[in-house]
Amino acid sequence: MQLRAEQLAAHLRDARGLKPLYAVHGDEPLLVQEAADAIRAAARAAGFAERKVFTVSGAHFDWSGVLGAAQAMSLFAERQLIEIRIPSGKPGTDGSQALQRCAQTPADDVLTLVLLPRLDGQQLRSGWFAALDAAGVTVRVDAVERRDLPRWIAQRLAAQGQRVADGEEGERTLAFFADRVEGHLLAAHQELQKLALLHPGGVLSFEQVEQAVLNVARYDVFKLGEAVLGAQVARALRMLDGLRAEGEAPVLVHWTLAADLLALQQVRRALDAGRPLPIALREARVWGARERLFERALAQLDERTLARLVEAASVCDGIVKGLKHPHWPLDPWDALRRLVLATLQALRPPSAPRLALRAGSAARQ
Repeated sequence: MQLRAEQLAAHLRDARGLKPLYAVHGDEPLLVQEAADAIRAAARAAGFAERKVFTVSGAHFDWSGVLGAAQAMSLFAERQLIEIRIPSGKPGTDGSQALQRCAQTPADDVLTLVLLPRLDGQQLRSGWFAALDAAGVTVRVDAVERRDLPRWIAQRLAAQGQRVADGEEGERTLAFFADRVEGHLLAAHQELQKLALLHPGGVLSFEQVEQAVLNVARYDVFKLGEAVLGAQVARALRMLDGLRAEGEAPVLVHWTLAADLLALQQVRRALDAGRPLPIALREARVWGARERLFERALAQLDERTLARLVEAASVCDGIVKGLKHPHWPLDPWDALRRLVLATLQALRPPSAPRLALRAGSAARQ
């Protein structure tokens, strides 16, 4: 049985009891930890007093200890929790067989918890994962996207007896909080705990949040591409500055931006040639949430504009690799900023004010 992380609490409260096996998979450490803690607490309440932990480290891990623990009765007749951590998400051939044996022959006094990172499509279709899912519950932990972060923060504040003001002020407060902790949910959790210590329950003002919450955001170079395609000017520039401060390689940032522009150009040409949009996106290897971003972007971009942006990306490529151009900044990050601004300008509605393309200039939505 498959569950999302937010469904786990209701499942654990179900009077029908615990399943013999739980597998938690995802790449958000805080939410994975909270899901595992909830399962451990429910197991203790159900009498699984002993706990054995196995961490699968490398292809030569000895699975015999796991099999022995999973199939052996406790010497003191106590029920036990067997926790199997697989940081790589790849148990290997021996591990695959061992996991399937654990799933197919569960012991009455053993509850098994398997902790995994985010799994790709091939891993989700594997025999060992299918066996885990059939024997118990698999819990998928999704990352909290930026658009959902204010709501997540509001829910966490409510759980500790706090909330922001109603209306526009509250939205501004939550947006400020989200900007400061984007991409770093563990730090967001710590900032929420800090607010609980600093202020009593009730309404938090913008000033209280502003003074308490540190800027601990971490940025993903691929999320920068999403912000640019979504024409989110302030967020895109903030992320670009954040990546620079974190020491990200300009070459990687450029590669991500240029790949999106080339894919947009490929899809645009396919559409102009009469190809249906779904087929054109698939041929350009554009899937999932990026499909909607591409669809909206293509409504603003014609072939001539895309050719100009791809040419700008080519110039920027030379600059980040050490070349010079008479009409472009010498600094790679300033050149990347110009490329981002040019793309954002092309994606903005015709009635929107133009963005300054000079290096170091400010741009606001």
